[in-house]
Amino acid sequence: MTDPAALPVLRDDDLVLEPTSGTDDLDGFAVIQGGERIGTVALQHGPGQAGRRLGSLRWSFSSGPGPMVTSRALRLAVEYAFETLGWTRVEARVPTIDTHGMRAASIAGLRREGVARGADGDVDQVMLARIVDDPPATSRDGFVAILNAGLPRKRVIGQGVLRDRDGRVLLCELTYKRQWDLPGGVVEVNESPATGLVRELEEELGLTVEIDGLVTMNWLPPWSRWDDACLFVFDLGVVDADLVDQMVLQRSEIAAVHWCDMDTVRERATLATIELLESLADAPLPAYREAPRQPD
Repeated sequence: MTDPAALPVLRDDDLVLEPTSGTDDLDGFAVIQGGERIGTVALQHGPGQAGRRLGSLRWSFSSGPGPMVTSRALRLAVEYAFETLGWTRVEARVPTIDTHGMRAASIAGLRREGVARGADGDVDQVMLARIVDDPPATSRDGFVAILNAGLPRKRVIGQGVLRDRDGRVLLCELTYKRQWDLPGGVVEVNESPATGLVRELEEELGLTVEIDGLVTMNWLPPWSRWDDACLFVFDLGVVDADLVDQMVLQRSEIAAVHWCDMDTVRERATLATIELLESLADAPLPAYREAPRQPD
């Protein structure tokens, strides 16, 4: 047991963290502003040898203080963990419904790292953390890193419309879903949609393609447990039908490829692909469009 009196008082102008408890694995503080106790902050050491280098941060505040005041208290605690306790990493878990807490932690310099799912009705929790050599939260590099970690991200997909000389469209018979789809796939981080499409076709079909231009950017609403996505559809031109004989399929994902007229498209393709190709058959598509919601 550590005597609270042995712990330092932490200050930031009118905000004070006064020690309230101390054990071998916990340092607790009362948060005082204007002589009034407005909350508590605690640092919990990690288990075993790792606890000498990392731990978790938790807090509780009255409804009065906004995220800026809360963030100041959290920042004092994090600085204490690094400078006095010698930690190299501070973690926090915040319920996804606690937007105030997530904002305060982000302003204090903790970056979002993921979501820990809750079971049996428990609320999911956002994992945030700060490491000792992160740039200061108030610097440009620190600010950008925190925003990059916390901003929403969407799935981006690149697909291509490849036709034979009879006007049929190439569709892929996939191993992981019943409906056929246009060739392509999910774009990697820091990869352009066009580059991602070229890579996917090389990996899955053994085919090197040249992109003739953008057909449309199609926003796909959530469907059948998939989140929404931005689908970039590119024109891959017209080729001889026997090109499929030269393809080397990635069998873990592509069972077969087929040249399809519109009747076959309607019979075999995903609903989103049917809607897209039917619209494309009527007239050129706008640069941006939103696909209608489909039944699961």
